[in-house]
Amino acid sequence: MTVEDPKELVRRGYDSLGDRYRADDVADGSYAPWLAALRARTPPGDAVLDLGCGCGIPVARSLAQAGYRVTGVDVSWVELRRARRLVPTARFLHADATRVAFPAEAFDAVVCLYVLVHLPLQEQPVLLRRIAGWLRPGGWLLGSGTAQGPWTAQGPWTAQGPWTGTEDGWLGGPAPMWWSHADAVTYRAWIQAAGLRVTEQEIIPEEKGGHVLFWARPPPG
Repeated sequence: MTVEDPKELVRRGYDSLGDRYRADDVADGSYAPWLAALRARTPPGDAVLDLGCGCGIPVARSLAQAGYRVTGVDVSWVELRRARRLVPTARFLHADATRVAFPAEAFDAVVCLYVLVHLPLQEQPVLLRRIAGWLRPGGWLLGSGTAQGPWTAQGPWTAQGPWTGTEDGWLGGPAPMWWSHADAVTYRAWIQAAGLRVTEQEIIPEEKGGHVLFWARPPPG
């Protein structure tokens, strides 16, 4: 039996959702404080890479409107077409995040939210090393991984270890979605092994588990 490429499952999953994956006019929502923090760290005009940009909302839209030079990358043609329509001042590329090529030190910041978990585990630390190479000295990575619970508002976070699986009918669509994640400790170790210094880390609760959010940066040079 042929094992299907998990990244193809991810692409089809997002393609199948079309306009149902975030409305054209949806607000920044939970992303708002993260985007505000990024704007406080990097001045308008800086080059920002939005990996896994989807339809361009909210990250690419918010940053482009604030005067940043935004490049978005996504594996879904359907979502990318929406992004080009919704954020016409940004540049969008259809590509696998693990294969797209950029020059060294091309970006002042890289946003990689809810992307790593759609990649096979062995590809996730490789992508983090590539991101580190794309960042200019003193730049910023705003990234996330997923770690299952249990969690409490007071902590500590107790990860259950790596997990890989699919969910049929994700977000009410006709196609399954695929994930693979490590745990918070592993993600931090991978980021540090890539040559980045973690400056902040927090848990974003979601149902019975959550996501771990990282701010990290290369040496100032």
